[in-house]
Order: sequence, then structure tokens, then C-alpha cells
Amino acid sequence: MAQQALKRGAVAASAAPGPRAAKAPPGGGGRRHRYGERPGIAYLFLSPWVLGALLLTLGPMLYSLYLSFTAYDLFTSPRWIGLENYRRLFTDDDRFLTSVWVTLKYVLIATPLKLGAALGVALLLNRTSRAQGFYRAAFYAPSLLGASVAVALVWRVIFDNGGPVDKAASAFGLHAGGWTTDPQYALLAIVLLTVWQFGAPMVIFLAGLKQIPRSLYDAAAVDGAGWWRSFRSITVPMLSPVILFNLVLETIHSFQAFTSAFVVSGGRGGPSDSTLFYTLYLYQSGFVEYRMGYASAMAWLLLIAIAVVTAVLFRTSRAWVFYSGGEER
Repeated sequence: MAQQALKRGAVAASAAPGPRAAKAPPGGGGRRHRYGERPGIAYLFLSPWVLGALLLTLGPMLYSLYLSFTAYDLFTSPRWIGLENYRRLFTDDDRFLTSVWVTLKYVLIATPLKLGAALGVALLLNRTSRAQGFYRAAFYAPSLLGASVAVALVWRVIFDNGGPVDKAASAFGLHAGGWTTDPQYALLAIVLLTVWQFGAPMVIFLAGLKQIPRSLYDAAAVDGAGWWRSFRSITVPMLSPVILFNLVLETIHSFQAFTSAFVVSGGRGGPSDSTLFYTLYLYQSGFVEYRMGYASAMAWLLLIAIAVVTAVLFRTSRAWVFYSGGEER
């Protein structure tokens, strides 16, 4: 009897309705129903950026590529001439070669000096002090001004004939007569303006220095390593990815420099084409002489040059960039 009662209870329990299961929403889940079946909403939010990229960036770029193979002066229809603009750049235009040389000198001088100043100040500011925040803001302040016309105008007055720098230099028996009017010093004045605005890479270096474990320096100190040894064997390797990042950014910015050269030289690239940057000559060719096809060819050569230099920097970084995971890339 007992066994039969247990069997009847088990059968009743198995036949009894359990808790009502939640009804699955159509489409296999609420999240999928909300997003997976309505992709048009995502495309709708992306459409402003996509339209802007197509109409304001990609479209003009492709059109300028077409113009680089034409003779176009804004007043007549473009006339197809093939590679003639590119041939003239390298064979018949001495000012083009001068602008290339001036730009290369500027990149090779200004970029290392700016990064060196940024790293040096970052090392000093990395030490704890009560006024650390004030000093960081003070050193970063010039970068807030950017490459503006106002800053370049003030810089031109400072380094012009009879300006403060000219008077201070003459008081110590150094060069006098105006830096911006001397072919030997005009480019140096623009380089100093660039180096003075080292705040952006300095902040990035500071962020990188904060990520270096303090235990590495303590271990080096126990082994008797001095400041220079710790800097060369710990700081530089651990900071090398940040150095590469700043190097790539500043190199690209140096190739694209325009405002400072335009204002300091009065838009002419003088004296004696000593400040004729590549971008300045491109501007003169396109918007002063109205040779839009010629200027378009120069713009695409600049794009190719920046891409090649960037690729070389990344390629050579395998030999000196150290990643904390122990792998060099």
C-alpha cells in the first residue's frame, strides 16, 4: 500500500503544472529585437558622419587627384595634361625644390628640439611638489594658443629689427638687425616658435612617465645605478611607445606647418625663400597664381611623402620601441 501511494504521488507530482515559463519575445530576445532587427536606427545616427566624410573629405580629395592631372586656373574648365604637372615639379621648378629643402630642414630641426624640450620638462614636472599643478598649467599654456595668426604676429614683432630679442642680443654682442629679415636666422625664429609650444607632447610624456613602476627605479638604485643609467636603461625603454607616438604626430604636424611661416614671412617665404615652406609654396601656387592643377599635384606629393615617412618610422620602431608585454613590434 505504501509503495502504491508513493507511486501515485510521484505520478501526480510529475503531472502537476509547474511555474509558468516566461514567454519568449519574438525574435529570440529583447536586445536582439531592439537592435538586431532595426539596424536602420544605427545607420541613421551614423549618416551625418558618413555624409560629411563623403561630401567634405573623400569627394574633394578625389577631385583634387583628378585636378592634379589637369591644367586648371579657376577661370576655365580643367584640361587633361596627364603627368605634366608632376614632371614640371621635379624638372622645371627650382622654387619647388627649395620648398622641399626648407621643409626638410624644419622637420629635422624643430621636431627633435620640441620633443626634447617636452621630455625634459616632463621629467622635471614628474617629481612631486606642492606647486606641480601650477607649473604644468604654465608650461602647457602656450600650446593652448595654437598656431594662430595672433601668436605668429607677436612672434614676428619680438624677433623683428629693433624688437626685444634683437635688443637683448645686441646687448651681449650677438647678432642684431632683425632675425626675420636675415636669411640665416629667419627659419630659426620659426623653429623657436614651434619649440616654445611643447605643451601637448609634454602632457603625453607625463602620462607615460606615471605608468612606469617605481619599483624599477628602486631596484636600479640598489644595484648602484645613477640618474643617467636609470634614464637610459629604464625611462627611455619604458617610455619608447609614447616617444614613437609623439614623434609620429609631431613629424606630421611639422610637414603641415603653414601659419607661422606665412605670417612671419608676410606670405612670401622670404627673405630669399629661406622660409618657403612646402605648404606655403602650395598656397602661392593655388591661391595666388591660380594654378590649381599644379597645387593639387603638390598636395598629393605631400600626402605621399607623409605616408612614406610615417611608414618608415613605424618600420624602424621595431629596433627601439619596447612594449611592456615583452614583445617588440
